[in-house]
Formats: sequence, structure tokens, C-alpha cells
Amino acid sequence: MGYRESLVLVNSLVLAVLALALFSSGEKLSVSYDGRALTINGQRKIIVSGSIHYPRSTPEMWPLLIDKAKQGGIDAIETYVFWNAHEPQQGQYDFSGNNDLVRFIRTIQEQGLYAILRIGPYVCAEWNYGGFPVWLHNLPGIEFRTKNKVFMDEMEKFSTLIINMMKEYELFASQGGPIIIAQMIDTKLKE
Repeated sequence: MGYRESLVLVNSLVLAVLALALFSSGEKLSVSYDGRALTINGQRKIIVSGSIHYPRSTPEMWPLLIDKAKQGGIDAIETYVFWNAHEPQQGQYDFSGNNDLVRFIRTIQEQGLYAILRIGPYVCAEWNYGGFPVWLHNLPGIEFRTKNKVFMDEMEKFSTLIINMMKEYELFASQGGPIIIAQMIDTKLKE
């Protein structure tokens, strides 16, 4: 290896360490939209993202999958939040193993990438029942993918649980975490 190649390697390692330090240090980011572009700390930013769906792999696989995405030029990992995986029975939650959303988001942060959290609630990714828990089907008066009050009330409970969990673990960019965007439907829409 020549001098130039060594210098490039050292510079790449320094940049990787700095990027990791930036995200690991818990630096709070200001994320906004200026009418033309997403801005991070006042600078317009083009985000190159790719999806990794945490329940489709194991926690042991996540670092390698995220690293491969990063090596491919991705600077943000987006994922759905899988309601049916997390609340298989009404009011009974599972955030263990492949469903450990907090661990997944922290793994993204450890790799120095942004996260885009797609709370949904609908999963458009060839996922059973569109990501809705099957128990929803049995609720009196339920109508899916509408502003139906029964549906909206249940969806709001779950979405609030996820948002509060992300806040509790300080995973939003404004708290020093990697989540720069959280996407969901508005539960306050009028009928």
C-alpha cells in the first residue's frame, strides 16, 4: 500500500470515527422543512434512505445489515413499526427479540446513520394483514383505513405508545437520537 492509499485509509477511518462520535455523543439536531427541502441544523440535506424491517431479521443480524446499507451509500434507515407484531393481543405488547424496536434504533445510531420511523399504522411491505393486529377485526363498528372512530382510537393508542417510547429513550434527533422523521397519519382529522 502506497502513501496516498494509506492517507486515504487514515482519512476514511478518521471520518468514520468522527461520524460515530457525532451520533454517539447525543448531539441534539434541529430538523425542519423550509418549504423546499429537509434541513438539519439549518442546512438543506438530501437524505438517501433504505428500508430494513427489524422483525424480518434477528438483532444479531442488524449491525451487519445496517453496515452493508451504509457501505452502499445510505445515510438513513427507514422502517415501519409493525403494530401486529407489537400488539398481537389487545393491550398486550411485545418489544422483545426481533421486535426490540429500541435496540434496532440504537443500532442505527451506533452506525452513525439517521432513522426514519414509519409508524403508519398500515404496512405496505408484503406483511400479514397490512400490519394491523387481527384482533382489530373483531371490534364492533371497525372500518379499516378510514377515519372510523373505532379504528382511529385504537391506532392513536398504539401510535402514542410508540412515540412516548421513542421519547423515553431519547431517540428523536431533537433529543440527541437518530430519528429525523416519524411518519404517521393524523389522528385528529375531522370526519
